Amino acid sequence: MKNLIIGCLTLQLAVAAWADEPAAKELPPCCQKELAPGKPLTDGSLYQLESKWTSDVGREIRLGVLRGKPQVVVMFFATCEFACPILLHDMKRLEAALAEKTRDEVGFILVTFDSQRDTVAALHAYREKQQLSPKRWTLLRGEPDDVRELAALLGINYQRDARGQFAHSNIITLLNREGEIVHQVNGLNTSVEEPAKILTRLTQE
Repeated sequence: MKNLIIGCLTLQLAVAAWADEPAAKELPPCCQKELAPGKPLTDGSLYQLESKWTSDVGREIRLGVLRGKPQVVVMFFATCEFACPILLHDMKRLEAALAEKTRDEVGFILVTFDSQRDTVAALHAYREKQQLSPKRWTLLRGEPDDVRELAALLGINYQRDARGQFAHSNIITLLNREGEIVHQVNGLNTSVEEPAKILTRLTQE
């Protein structure tokens, strides 16, 4: 009887702990799987990077877990006063321009420049405020050196000013399933017609 009671208590504790964890379906796509071996990556794949990143739900990942879906990548920071809200709006317009079936096969990634202020909690609050679905959107932060390396590979320049704001390139990058850059959109309030066509094609390849 004593063993039965202990067993029941253990089961109840396990269930309670499970209930406190976010459901898998509520986690960003990057946090739902582990980095798995696959065919060798090409020299042009961003997924060769060994750097580690932390999502807005506190999971540490490598970019390689994003392999398998086309991705739309933007570098930003949550307290941006001008360009980043427009970049996010452009990403949302691109998301909306995709057919529903295609939309579910594309990932949208926001990587912050601001390693100091954009904590896990800050990024998660940003997700909630902007209503970014965990089904498609991934928000990441990293160490300053890793951020600079990724920015260089994406062709993005940035510099922090005395107020803690960042002057930066405004670039939306499209990656294929293997993490290779296939298209970039420079500027703000640009047309989403061409990138939507490219993403549709990439999901069919």
